Amino acid sequence: MKAKAFIAGAIALALTTLGAMGAVPAQAGPAYDLPQVNVKWDYQIGPAYSPNSGVTLVSRDREASPAPGIYNICYVNAFQTQPHETRWWKNNHRNLLLRKASGGYVVDSYWGEVLLDISTPSKRRAIARILGRWIDGCALDGFDAVEPDNLDSWTRSGGRLTKDNAFALARLISERAHNEGLAIAQKNAAGQVGRGIDAGFDFAVAEECGRYKECGAYRAGYGDNVVVIEYRSQDFTYSCNRWGDQLSIVLRDRGVKGPSSDKYIYDWC
Repeated sequence: MKAKAFIAGAIALALTTLGAMGAVPAQAGPAYDLPQVNVKWDYQIGPAYSPNSGVTLVSRDREASPAPGIYNICYVNAFQTQPHETRWWKNNHRNLLLRKASGGYVVDSYWGEVLLDISTPSKRRAIARILGRWIDGCALDGFDAVEPDNLDSWTRSGGRLTKDNAFALARLISERAHNEGLAIAQKNAAGQVGRGIDAGFDFAVAEECGRYKECGAYRAGYGDNVVVIEYRSQDFTYSCNRWGDQLSIVLRDRGVKGPSSDKYIYDWC
């Protein structure tokens, strides 16, 4: 699965071309591969389960084991707390959680996740050290890439964070991933693909880009190396009709349940 690395320093257009080929140059450290494009894949950031026949690409939570014999993306919540880890953050790194003027935490109410405070260089470095250990664990476990979620958390911060803050942290974790021989995906912020490439992202994991008509924006930077998750059947149908012969597209239930759940949904095109 490992391919030879190319020489670093190519411009964004060259990165896009290389992305379509399935390999990119490492800025430092070991070579790393991109996922193949337009393949059958699965989004398993909830329970991990045996991939369906023909699946060659899967994304799984960092606490899960990679699926053997295929390309694995390691999901890391990099800009907000995982709900089951919020207490750990409060007990060990309370100063790295974003607060309101009243002292309360700033929470992504949709998922119940507290935003990390990436507003200063010192806090970003501290957060990057924690994330770096998790990224190291992804590499040690045998993952091929990392998917840092909630890049766009600044949009939910009530003006307390900026996109500059977000991409400054993104650069730190991209360097860590590359040093560990992992590719790294831009997740969210489709309108900031240029900044994402500058920060070191290699490909994109795009949630509902069909629904929000953002798939083209991701392709403008990453070529066909965009893996798509849709959660509504009408958006899945649209994405398949528009991009199904170019991108890797899957339909999942929003709770990303396992096959034993009656809420489990899986399809691909």
